[in-house]
Amino acid sequence: MRRILFGALLAACPAAALADDAPPWKPAPGSLMTRWAEQVDPATVHSEYPRPQLVREAWTNLNGLWDYAVRPAADARPEAFDGRILVPFPIESALSGVKKAVKPDETLWYRRTFPLEKPADGVRHLLHFGAVDWAATVYVNGAKVGEHKGGFDPFTFDVTDALDFARPAQEVVVAVTDPTDAGSQPRGKQVLKPQGIFYTAVTGIWQTVWMEAVPARRIDSLKIVADVDAEEVRVTPAVVGGDPGAAVRVVVFEGDKVVAEATGPAGEAIKIPLPEPKLWGPDSPFLYDLKASVEGDGGDAVGSYFGMRKIALGKDEAGVLRLMLNGKPLFQYGPLDQGWWPDGLYTAPTDEALKYDLEVTKKLNFNMIRKHVKVEPARWYRHCDEMGLLVWQDMPAGDNKDDASKEQFGAEWKAVIDALHDHPSIVMWVPFNEGWGQHDTERVVAWTKEYDPTRLVDNASGWTDKGVGDVNDMHNYPGPGMPALEEKRAAVLGEFGGLGLPLEGHTFSEKDNWGYVSFKNVEDLGERYLGLIHRLKALSGLGLCAGVYTQTTDVEVEVNGFMTYDRAVIKLPAEAVAAAHAGLYDATTPLKATVLIPTAQAGPQAWKYTTEAQAEGWNQPEFNDSAWPSGPSGFGTKATPGAIVNTEWATADIRIRKDFDLAEAPTGEIWLSIHHDDEAEVFLNGKSVAKLGKWTSSYEFVPLAADAAQALKAGKNVVAVSCHQDRGGQYIDVGLVEIKQVKP
Repeated sequence: MRRILFGALLAACPAAALADDAPPWKPAPGSLMTRWAEQVDPATVHSEYPRPQLVREAWTNLNGLWDYAVRPAADARPEAFDGRILVPFPIESALSGVKKAVKPDETLWYRRTFPLEKPADGVRHLLHFGAVDWAATVYVNGAKVGEHKGGFDPFTFDVTDALDFARPAQEVVVAVTDPTDAGSQPRGKQVLKPQGIFYTAVTGIWQTVWMEAVPARRIDSLKIVADVDAEEVRVTPAVVGGDPGAAVRVVVFEGDKVVAEATGPAGEAIKIPLPEPKLWGPDSPFLYDLKASVEGDGGDAVGSYFGMRKIALGKDEAGVLRLMLNGKPLFQYGPLDQGWWPDGLYTAPTDEALKYDLEVTKKLNFNMIRKHVKVEPARWYRHCDEMGLLVWQDMPAGDNKDDASKEQFGAEWKAVIDALHDHPSIVMWVPFNEGWGQHDTERVVAWTKEYDPTRLVDNASGWTDKGVGDVNDMHNYPGPGMPALEEKRAAVLGEFGGLGLPLEGHTFSEKDNWGYVSFKNVEDLGERYLGLIHRLKALSGLGLCAGVYTQTTDVEVEVNGFMTYDRAVIKLPAEAVAAAHAGLYDATTPLKATVLIPTAQAGPQAWKYTTEAQAEGWNQPEFNDSAWPSGPSGFGTKATPGAIVNTEWATADIRIRKDFDLAEAPTGEIWLSIHHDDEAEVFLNGKSVAKLGKWTSSYEFVPLAADAAQALKAGKNVVAVSCHQDRGGQYIDVGLVEIKQVKP
């Protein structure tokens, strides 16, 4: 069955003839190029079937060379065009052949013609666009056939009535406007003046354009819900043309073998039992094939697929709330994946290139990807489905400054969820990132969970958590760190790392490259990365459920990818990294984390403190601190980022002490949980175990040397801490944790 349904999906389909003889095409000069750029051919560009969840074998690819023109927004359609552009690459990209910016007060015009044979009576023609950024108006043979706003969701127009088979060729014209960051619409990280973590604008057609001939009575969509607990799959077909409640037959396949089938009316959920289903997951990404057909003469038939998997929250044996996949706890770990290309911007040069990023991600033994403020073509999610990569899907950010923009955000968010609903790889929706355009969070999260109850929702990744959704998500650079545990939400680390390394010959810019932490060679980078993974595993023992490392590739002047921007070099030691990642998922070698001293994250803790100068010996266990006042942690000023201030401290220096008892001497590693602003020094029973420079903006976990554990003993112990204020915010709070491996 897979051969029948997906032969068209995997094979190149013939492109339509061009409007006229095209001049030789070549990429625009001046950009860093990937190795796949040499494979880009206007006659076959992105010729794979673009919609893997609703497959028909007969289709016409309209990618290739189109005429283009850029004109003032007030101007009518141009009489003459400026040149040729290679669709589906955005006009700002090198692979478009143009590499030209479009201003907010300009319109980008596209035009192409193609021959089309007159079909049999009753056949309809659909014109599909994978994505156009941002507002598109489409004309066929001079007649306006539709408008669409939204840069990340597919849209379709029935153009049958505008076709003219007396003409030698049909004409399609598309007019596009895009305000980028001059507007408030969802746009992700695009800006008109790129710098830092914001990148080159993307305007116009950036996914496949294609034509499809369909029966008058056709299947418009399939909503597929896999219910592992009920051992069934529910398929809701929408039928357009004729009786909207027409009978639809759904057949489920394992390869070529029929395993289940059922018939029901369109518009209603058709329940198909699957006793003892094969479950989908990272280690076994099994996919069932599916065929849906409208019964009766002239009925439509489409191919699709699904995976049986359940994502939920649940408590592990220790009573800690975890992310559960198919009823079992699974630590989810993956890269922040922004999906940018130096030569194609939003658009990968080829499908092979699109898949390569995922292949490297899988090679390094990540099991998850956070797709960051971008939505990919449907084929990207198909590859994730096949590889067993879990996906956290962000909504691209906008400003959402007024009611109209908030309404537009909601419309686009719904369209994205509708377009991606049937992909089993997607397990988390992320409507907001770091407060960018964040609004009405409680309402947006409640709507998302009600609209799609089959997935978890991250209310806001980083910064402005509103206490709703399924996870509490913090960002911590370089980290790693974790938020405080909660009873009803899992603790996740939505971003950390950002280890930067520019490699000569593989950078977008010769200067101004940066990472959150910079290194000079791959050896040092790899050593530091493996240290982060060791910390991450310890945090999982404390209750952390997921981590997201920044990031898959370098992007423009950011050089903190585990691959270079051109994908030519994997900067991390692949085998060592894959083995370290395996330890994150290995339930046979768990780490147990025991909190010896809690931080203020768990509630205020009593400490002795002083802001007065002290004689030598204040940090020794025998020092008499009875004259010091007692106060609850943490200590600082409330404007300090990430601080939980319970005792005001606004002088240059503070010293704090705390007695604590241990039933027995520790045998594992001793870690600090610390948030310090600025420099701090920590003493255990009078021994200096950590000198920490600069400052942090949130709680971080710092493993101490082996002699730190030796400084502790059964019975009474004393921790003493000094912190010096330099400038800006100020804060100190300290906790102690013992980490050791235990036998399950």
